[in-house]
Amino acid sequence: MTQLAHTTESHITPIEKVLYTAKAHTAGAKGRPSITKLGSSTTIFCLLFGVWVLAPSSWAQKRPPILEQIAKTYGLDSFGKIDAIRYTWSAQFPGVNVSHSWVWEPKTNKVSYEGKDKDGKPVKVTYMRSKLSSQTDAVKNEVDPAFINDNYWLLFPFHAYWDTSATVTDQGMHKLPVGNGSAELVVVKYPAEAGGYTPGDTWELYVGKDNRVEQFVYHRGGPKKPSLVIATWAGYKKAGPLLISTEHRGTADVKPLHIFLSDVSVKLTGSDTWMKAQ
Repeated sequence: MTQLAHTTESHITPIEKVLYTAKAHTAGAKGRPSITKLGSSTTIFCLLFGVWVLAPSSWAQKRPPILEQIAKTYGLDSFGKIDAIRYTWSAQFPGVNVSHSWVWEPKTNKVSYEGKDKDGKPVKVTYMRSKLSSQTDAVKNEVDPAFINDNYWLLFPFHAYWDTSATVTDQGMHKLPVGNGSAELVVVKYPAEAGGYTPGDTWELYVGKDNRVEQFVYHRGGPKKPSLVIATWAGYKKAGPLLISTEHRGTADVKPLHIFLSDVSVKLTGSDTWMKAQ
């Protein structure tokens, strides 16, 4: 199981501080956490987006303008208005059919989880990520790593913008990896020396003229599987001010993959009403 460590905060905006808190609780971990109790073989998806655990190496790194344009398209400027996000993350892969339901309050980093363990028994827990070290081993080593993974699928364009330890390059127009057509290729690469769960990973975002991600290719930096994931970004819906891709179909090491988000809703500051994605 992973060991938790802390890093130093510096030069962080209020919203980055929320995300940085998440990084600080898992920074420096050397192995992928096991979440098999939440669903058999779910670890193959956990930490495809594990870069949330990486501490930023340079907050001043120059980045291509398209990265901010993408994040703004997904609602970056309005993220501060979000009090809570509710969603269910589901994965279907040969031998795997799992779902995790979440409510995340980004301003306080409060997380509520509901799902099932490997025996099909219900699991329900609420915790503060700022007090993760005081939680049970199940929360620290199973639930919270699953939360990190699933949140990346939900809000990856924001994380790519927030995760300033990564090198981002705009490589111009390229053919789409699947099907016909072309899109602008934006490559997000994490340094191998940065530590964390998945150092050296690379994401290739194929971005349309509307600044929406159309397809995505993931290359793992280490020997763990899957090594290569190719997936579509489709099923776009608006949840309040946020734009969410709810459908991802493709392959993980050639095997068919389907990851999807359902029951997506947001609650805005000053309101008790959930705004459902549509």
